[in-house]
Amino acid sequence: MDTIVLGIDVGKEKLDVCLRWPERQIFNQFDNTAAGHQKLLSWMNKQKVTQAHVCMEATGQYGNGVAEYLFQHGQSISVVNPARIKHYGNSQLRRNKTDKADAGLIADFCASQKTTLWTPPPAEFKELQALVRRLEDLTGLRQQEANRLQAGGTTTSVIADLKEHLAFIDQQLLKIKRLIQDHIDKYPELRKQRDLLITITGIGKLTAAKILGEVRDIREFESARQLAAYGGLTPENKRSGTSVNKKPRLSKQGNSNLRKALYMPAISAKNHNPIVAAFCKRLSAAGLCSMAVIGAAMRKLLHIIFGVLKHGRPFDPKYIDASNIAS
Repeated sequence: MDTIVLGIDVGKEKLDVCLRWPERQIFNQFDNTAAGHQKLLSWMNKQKVTQAHVCMEATGQYGNGVAEYLFQHGQSISVVNPARIKHYGNSQLRRNKTDKADAGLIADFCASQKTTLWTPPPAEFKELQALVRRLEDLTGLRQQEANRLQAGGTTTSVIADLKEHLAFIDQQLLKIKRLIQDHIDKYPELRKQRDLLITITGIGKLTAAKILGEVRDIREFESARQLAAYGGLTPENKRSGTSVNKKPRLSKQGNSNLRKALYMPAISAKNHNPIVAAFCKRLSAAGLCSMAVIGAAMRKLLHIIFGVLKHGRPFDPKYIDASNIAS
């Protein structure tokens, strides 16, 4: 029997859905709320659909609620990188760009392509991810306020308010950082992984927490290359015949939070981590520009992270397992 597919285009307030059988499909729209999720499931039942393969794009927090609700009610869930669905749509010469059309495209993609099944993350991971992303939000807010203060050209009262707000944000940052480490210390597996990560030259406790907050379970990745692809750190080549010959660049079709967490550690590792430093030195000698070298350092660092977590052994700068941390 052919699988029935439910494609969901997730928005902040609405869910556009396409329920697809092999011979037909129907569309509907629901509120992206707890009540809306219940109505979606009731609508599926009215269509005599008790089991479907639900597919949606990885859109951050907006899709989490409906994914978890449908999973708890026995549906199979796939959460897919939006770039895959975009490329699939291009290959099908899709021209329409509406929420309804996107839901139909997602359903078609799920029916014709191989997708990995998703399971809800454990509670300790969800809490850690929420904390590290809150830290990023506060860090960005602090930078905005600091820029306003540095720009000058405002009144004495506004300057005083900016300084007061910056002091408050600094207190909140300290609080969140403390909560992050306390949370990790509560869970033996998280604590073990953090302690392994900080043996890698260039990675401290805060970076380790950010990595653990974005990489749910290292066992979900079959190779270091797969982890690098998840972080959008694999090189993208554009060469065709003699007319197209662009320089390779990072794909950036992955977890942007993970890339951001690795940027400064990669610069540190480029100077102080013997494996990463030697790797970057070879690339620089081959003529790569500085930003390309930093991108490669981020990828190399992620490969090392994979090896350390996968094997459960501290970082050894004298040991290189080519199958796990090769470039």
